Amino acid sequence: MVSLLLLLSVSGGWAKDLLPIEPDLATRVDEHYDHEARLFLSLYSLNGNGQVDYVTGRLVREYARSNYGNPVYQTEAYPLFYWWNHTMYNDPEQDGVNGNERVYQENVDFDITRYKPCTFNRQPC
Repeated sequence: MVSLLLLLSVSGGWAKDLLPIEPDLATRVDEHYDHEARLFLSLYSLNGNGQVDYVTGRLVREYARSNYGNPVYQTEAYPLFYWWNHTMYNDPEQDGVNGNERVYQENVDFDITRYKPCTFNRQPC
């Protein structure tokens, strides 16, 4: 009986899908700055159909404007949060996807409407 349970859990019968590594920038479809949480959000379409299916959230260390008025963000090298496959993951070490990420919340979809657009002189931040 024990060997059957072990076989099912190892074969993926009960195993949760592993979080994929952060996608290539070519699959990024949008980005947002959440000024309340100081998170820079990158939205990706892994399927290439324009529908967001993977999101990363990096902490912003510093925010400034270029000489041309464009926003410039200095972020952490790796995300603090990942949203994928209806699950939100937390990576407190911020060391990239390597298996030590923790499930923060399950059965959740990323809701872009939760994030208020940031404007400065009626222009996006």
